[in-house]
Amino acid sequence: MRKILKDDILLLRLKLLIIMCKAYLNDYPMGKYRKKAIIENARSVFDLLPQISSEYGERYGHIFNFQTYAESKEEKNLYFDVFQQRVHLLTVMAKALAEGHPMGCFREKALKDNISAICETITFNSDAGDIKFLKVA
Repeated sequence: MRKILKDDILLLRLKLLIIMCKAYLNDYPMGKYRKKAIIENARSVFDLLPQISSEYGERYGHIFNFQTYAESKEEKNLYFDVFQQRVHLLTVMAKALAEGHPMGCFREKALKDNISAICETITFNSDAGDIKFLKVA
């Protein structure tokens, strides 16, 4: 087993944030504890994301749906940058919904689309050789 890295914490908190946002979109009640948890997780993900470099995309590009450096025609890993921007947007939107800002139908659609794009990216290949990085505990 290996030590838990910031990458692992980011991914776990991101998944939790997505689950809580999906719960909101499906009209589950949001009490003060869930609101507080959404705000804390959004802040944590927002703070952790800049610390995770595009090397993360290079390291795990074969597992997650990131385009690797070689495939991006020797340019910076654009797909990871887009992923980072989507996660930043999710954190801002999650914090806004937890604080009670109005969510019209267009904002809800934008939130759903953003969550779906992020989920598509973080869905990983279940090949046994590729999941050894998950064995942290």
